[in-house]
Amino acid sequence: METSPERLAALADDAPLQPVYLVAGPEMLRVLEAADAVRRLARAQGIGEREVFDADSRDFDWDALQATFNAPSLFSSRRLVELRLPTGKPGKDGIKAIIEFCQAPPSDVVLLITASEWSKAHHGKWTEAVDKAGVLAVAWAVKPHELAGWVEGRLRVRGLRADREAVQVLVERVEGNLLAAAQEIDKLALLSDGATLDAGRMQDLVADAARYDVFRLVDATLGGQAAQVSRMLAGLRGEGDAVAGLLPMLVRELLRTAALARAQARGANLASEMKTQGIWESKQAPFKRALQRHPNPARWERFVAEASRIDRIAKGRAAGDAWIALERLLLAVAEARAVRLLVA
Repeated sequence: METSPERLAALADDAPLQPVYLVAGPEMLRVLEAADAVRRLARAQGIGEREVFDADSRDFDWDALQATFNAPSLFSSRRLVELRLPTGKPGKDGIKAIIEFCQAPPSDVVLLITASEWSKAHHGKWTEAVDKAGVLAVAWAVKPHELAGWVEGRLRVRGLRADREAVQVLVERVEGNLLAAAQEIDKLALLSDGATLDAGRMQDLVADAARYDVFRLVDATLGGQAAQVSRMLAGLRGEGDAVAGLLPMLVRELLRTAALARAQARGANLASEMKTQGIWESKQAPFKRALQRHPNPARWERFVAEASRIDRIAKGRAAGDAWIALERLLLAVAEARAVRLLVA
């Protein structure tokens, strides 16, 4: 059975306990809360024994895991066995072990599998076996246009009411950081007087918890979110970051996108090229949007050259204001009409 992480997290303590759970996805808060719900459910139903296996390398001993499935419980009638699978890829031996478990689950074992890397390509016979025997919950990253709905749902669960403008205030403050949003909502539950929150009250109660980092800055730039780019860049500058420290990641992504633009121009399969570049399906959307705005490879080469010039400015080897030049470059990437901001 496939469900959402939120529905799994909301299960009552007396909900039927399934033989196997797979909780996976790039949004770690959703993964952690759903996995915690399974542990809570297990404790509530008398499972006091827990074993954890980290399958974080190719030489993981799958035979040891299977032996655990077949071994009798020492301290209670049932056990919770956790399999942490960071890559979401169990390999041939792991697939075999998981499928065999799902086909004939031991009566005294509940298996919880968690994974942080996930895309549609991870689905296969073993996930189908989990879906048939137990519960599959995938925690996809919450997209920018979905964040307001996620916040509204979280507020309702905590017994809070907020108007649309208040929700938007919180969304802008947390900048896509679900953990920060969850923490702020928990705080609101303590501070709120029960009245519907408006924008002014929300501004008074929440902290500016936006997680300004270069990774999100690059995603916003490629994704075409010009307003967020300016806001995040100001945040990074205010936190004391240096332009020279931001450029290596930016240049790497510009070079990757330039390579994709060249591949697209010669008619190559873009999906295959992205895979070759190490860009997994869950991370491809910003690159696709960037290539739609700037399909000409020459423009990406210009962006790379401009980044090199900014690097020289930041290191005192050329004249100019590195922060202004960087903002102009990022806005040119994020918004096609802003290319005119770049120096000739």
